[in-house]
Amino acid sequence: MISYLKETFNNVGTVTLFALRFFKEVFKPPYEMKEFIKQCYVIGYKSLPLVTITGFIMGLVLTLQSRPTLAKFGAESWLPSMVALSLIREIAPVITALICAGKVSSGIGAELGSMKVTEQIDAMEVSAINPYKYLVVTRILATTLMIPLLVIYADGIGVIGGYIGINIHSDVNFHRYLAQVLESITFLDIFPATIKTFFFGFFIGMIGCYKGFNAANGTESVGKAANSAVVTASLTIFIIDMLAVQITDLFF
Repeated sequence: MISYLKETFNNVGTVTLFALRFFKEVFKPPYEMKEFIKQCYVIGYKSLPLVTITGFIMGLVLTLQSRPTLAKFGAESWLPSMVALSLIREIAPVITALICAGKVSSGIGAELGSMKVTEQIDAMEVSAINPYKYLVVTRILATTLMIPLLVIYADGIGVIGGYIGINIHSDVNFHRYLAQVLESITFLDIFPATIKTFFFGFFIGMIGCYKGFNAANGTESVGKAANSAVVTASLTIFIIDMLAVQITDLFF
C-alpha cells in the first residue's frame, strides 16, 4: 500500500513538472511554427471525417430517440431547441473530445514513444535541438487550438443531423428549424461549453505527450504508452466536464 501511494505521488509530481515546463517553454524562442502548423493539420483537418460522421449521428439519433417522448406530451415543436441545447452544452463537446482522446492522444503517445525507444529524442538533444520544444509544445498547442474548433464544427453537423432526423417523420422547413435553434441558444449556453473544450484539448495533448515522452525502453512500451494515454485522457475529460458543470451552476 505504501509503495503504491509513493508511486502515485511520484507520478503526480512528474506530470506536474512536465506541465509546468510547457508553460515555461511556450513563451521562449525559437517558435517552431512549421511543426505547429503541421500538427494543426494532422490533429484538426485529418480528424474532420471522423468528427463529421460522429456529429451527424449524434444529432440524428438524439432527435429520433427524443421525438416519441416529446410527442406523448404534444411538445414536438420543442424538439429543435432541445436537440441544439443538448448538443452544444454537453453531448458534442464530450463525445468529440473522447473521440480525439482515442485518435489524437493515442497517436501522439505512440509517435513520441516510438521516438523515445529508437533514441531519436536523444539524437535531437545531441544535435542542439530542444526536443520538448519541438515535439511537446507544438502538439499541446495544436490540440488546445484544434479541439475547440472541432467541437464547434461537430455542433453544426449535429444540428444538421437533427434536421434530417425531424424530417424523417415530418416536413419542416430548414429556415424555420434553424431560426428555432438560434432562438433557443444564448451566450451562457455557448461560452461555458466552449471554454471547457480548451481544457479538453490541453489535457489530451499533455497526457499523450507525457506518456510518449516518458516511455520506457523496449517496443512493448510504445503500445502501453498509447493505451495509457487514451485511458487517462478519457478519464480526465470526464473529470473536467464534471468540474465545469459544477462551476457553471455556481456562476451562471
